[in-house]
Amino acid sequence: MFPLRSVHRVLKHKDKISILEQLNPIARYATFEENQTPSEATPMEKTLNQITLLGRVGGEPQKRGSLEHPVVIFSLATHTHYKYESGETSQKTDWHRISVFKPSLRDLVFSYLHKGQRVLVNGRITYGSVKEDGNIKSTTSIVADDIIFFHSGEN
Repeated sequence: MFPLRSVHRVLKHKDKISILEQLNPIARYATFEENQTPSEATPMEKTLNQITLLGRVGGEPQKRGSLEHPVVIFSLATHTHYKYESGETSQKTDWHRISVFKPSLRDLVFSYLHKGQRVLVNGRITYGSVKEDGNIKSTTSIVADDIIFFHSGEN
Protein backbone atom coordinates (compact mmCIF):
# COMPACT_ATOMS: atom_id res chain seq x y z
CA MET A 1 0.00 0.00 0.00
CA PHE A 2 1.18 3.55 -0.66
CA PRO A 3 2.01 6.04 2.11
CA LEU A 4 -0.92 8.35 2.85
CA ARG A 5 1.37 11.36 3.33
CA SER A 6 2.52 11.28 -0.31
CA VAL A 7 -1.08 10.82 -1.48
CA HIS A 8 -2.08 13.86 0.55
CA ARG A 9 0.44 16.11 -1.23
CA VAL A 10 -0.44 15.06 -4.77
CA LEU A 11 -4.21 14.69 -4.88
CA LYS A 12 -6.86 17.40 -4.92
CA HIS A 13 -9.16 17.70 -1.92
CA LYS A 14 -12.08 15.69 -3.36
CA ASP A 15 -9.71 12.96 -4.57
CA LYS A 16 -8.19 12.77 -1.09
CA ILE A 17 -11.60 12.17 0.45
CA SER A 18 -12.30 9.39 -2.03
CA ILE A 19 -8.97 7.67 -1.32
CA LEU A 20 -9.44 8.09 2.45
CA GLU A 21 -12.94 6.58 2.28
CA GLN A 22 -11.55 3.59 0.40
CA LEU A 23 -8.84 3.10 3.02
CA ASN A 24 -11.14 3.71 5.97
CA PRO A 25 -14.91 4.32 5.70
CA ILE A 26 -14.82 6.32 8.95
CA ALA A 27 -12.33 8.77 7.40
CA ARG A 28 -15.11 10.72 5.72
CA TYR A 29 -16.17 11.95 9.18
CA ALA A 30 -12.65 13.18 9.89
CA THR A 31 -12.35 15.43 6.83
CA PHE A 32 -13.30 19.06 6.30
CA GLU A 33 -14.64 20.90 3.34
CA GLU A 34 -11.96 22.94 1.62
CA ASN A 35 -12.58 26.24 3.48
CA GLN A 36 -14.18 24.78 6.63
CA THR A 37 -12.57 25.19 10.04
CA PRO A 38 -12.64 22.44 12.68
CA SER A 39 -15.24 24.35 14.73
CA GLU A 40 -17.61 24.29 11.73
CA ALA A 41 -17.20 20.55 11.21
CA THR A 42 -20.08 18.13 11.44
CA PRO A 43 -20.96 16.73 14.87
CA MET A 44 -20.01 13.22 13.68
CA GLU A 45 -16.39 14.22 13.25
CA LYS A 46 -13.89 11.78 14.73
CA THR A 47 -10.77 13.05 16.49
CA LEU A 48 -7.99 11.12 18.18
CA ASN A 49 -5.62 11.99 21.01
CA GLN A 50 -3.87 8.77 21.94
CA ILE A 51 -0.36 7.98 23.12
CA THR A 52 1.42 4.80 24.18
CA LEU A 53 4.72 4.95 26.04
CA LEU A 54 6.99 2.13 27.21
CA GLY A 55 9.73 3.15 29.59
CA ARG A 56 11.09 3.26 33.13
CA VAL A 57 9.71 5.22 36.06
CA GLY A 58 12.02 8.09 37.02
CA GLY A 59 10.98 8.56 40.64
CA GLU A 60 8.48 7.44 43.26
CA PRO A 61 4.88 8.46 42.42
CA GLN A 62 3.59 11.51 44.29
CA LYS A 63 0.08 12.47 45.40
CA ARG A 64 -0.94 15.95 44.29
CA GLY A 65 -4.11 17.93 43.82
CA SER A 66 -6.89 18.44 46.35
CA LEU A 67 -9.30 16.17 48.22
CA GLU A 68 -11.94 16.84 45.56
CA HIS A 69 -9.51 16.38 42.63
CA PRO A 70 -6.65 14.08 43.67
CA VAL A 71 -3.99 13.04 41.17
CA VAL A 72 -0.89 10.86 41.28
CA ILE A 73 2.03 11.93 39.12
CA PHE A 74 5.31 10.30 38.16
CA SER A 75 7.98 10.75 35.51
CA LEU A 76 8.67 8.23 32.77
CA ALA A 77 11.87 7.96 30.73
CA THR A 78 11.89 6.79 27.11
CA HIS A 79 14.99 6.47 24.93
CA THR A 80 15.77 7.02 21.27
CA HIS A 81 18.93 5.49 19.84
CA TYR A 82 20.87 7.05 16.97
CA LYS A 83 23.63 5.58 14.83
CA TYR A 84 25.80 7.98 12.86
CA GLU A 85 27.53 7.23 9.56
CA SER A 86 30.84 7.03 11.43
CA GLY A 87 29.45 4.06 13.36
CA GLU A 88 29.17 6.04 16.59
CA THR A 89 25.95 5.50 18.53
CA SER A 90 24.11 7.91 20.76
CA GLN A 91 21.06 7.80 22.99
CA LYS A 92 18.59 10.58 23.77
CA THR A 93 16.33 10.33 26.80
CA ASP A 94 12.92 12.01 26.87
CA TRP A 95 11.14 12.56 30.20
CA HIS A 96 7.35 12.47 30.31
CA ARG A 97 5.10 13.67 33.12
CA ILE A 98 2.37 11.08 33.73
CA SER A 99 -0.83 12.08 35.57
CA VAL A 100 -3.26 9.48 36.91
CA PHE A 101 -6.80 10.63 37.77
CA LYS A 102 -8.81 7.36 37.65
CA PRO A 103 -9.41 6.40 41.32
CA SER A 104 -8.61 2.67 41.15
CA LEU A 105 -5.61 3.16 38.84
CA ARG A 106 -4.38 6.09 40.93
CA ASP A 107 -4.37 3.95 44.09
CA LEU A 108 -2.56 1.05 42.38
CA VAL A 109 0.10 3.36 40.95
CA PHE A 110 0.71 5.07 44.29
CA SER A 111 0.90 1.76 46.19
CA TYR A 112 2.80 -0.50 43.79
CA LEU A 113 4.77 1.55 41.25
CA HIS A 114 8.41 2.24 42.09
CA LYS A 115 11.40 4.08 40.68
CA GLY A 116 13.16 2.14 37.92
CA GLN A 117 10.17 -0.11 37.20
CA ARG A 118 9.28 -0.69 33.58
CA VAL A 119 5.71 0.27 32.60
CA LEU A 120 3.54 0.70 29.52
CA VAL A 121 1.26 3.75 29.66
CA ASN A 122 -1.75 4.28 27.42
CA GLY A 123 -3.34 7.72 27.60
CA ARG A 124 -3.73 11.11 26.00
CA ILE A 125 -1.53 14.18 25.82
CA THR A 126 -2.66 17.42 27.44
CA TYR A 127 -1.24 20.93 27.38
CA GLY A 128 -1.64 23.66 29.95
CA SER A 129 0.12 26.47 31.75
CA VAL A 130 1.13 27.41 35.27
CA LYS A 131 2.13 30.75 36.73
CA GLU A 132 5.54 30.72 38.44
CA ASP A 133 7.06 33.89 39.87
CA GLY A 134 4.73 35.99 37.71
CA ASN A 135 5.78 34.16 34.52
CA ILE A 136 3.49 31.84 32.62
CA LYS A 137 5.11 28.48 31.90
CA SER A 138 3.74 25.95 29.39
CA THR A 139 3.17 22.40 30.61
CA THR A 140 2.72 19.09 28.83
CA SER A 141 1.41 15.97 30.53
CA ILE A 142 0.19 12.50 29.68
CA VAL A 143 -3.14 11.61 31.32
CA ALA A 144 -3.00 7.85 31.86
CA ASP A 145 -6.05 5.75 31.00
CA ASP A 146 -4.30 2.40 31.51
CA ILE A 147 -0.93 1.31 32.91
CA ILE A 148 0.66 -2.11 32.59
CA PHE A 149 3.28 -2.94 35.21
CA PHE A 150 6.30 -5.07 34.24
CA HIS A 151 8.24 -6.95 36.89
CA SER A 152 11.71 -8.44 36.58
CA GLY A 153 14.09 -10.18 38.93
CA GLU A 154 15.81 -6.83 39.54
CA ASN A 155 12.71 -5.04 40.93
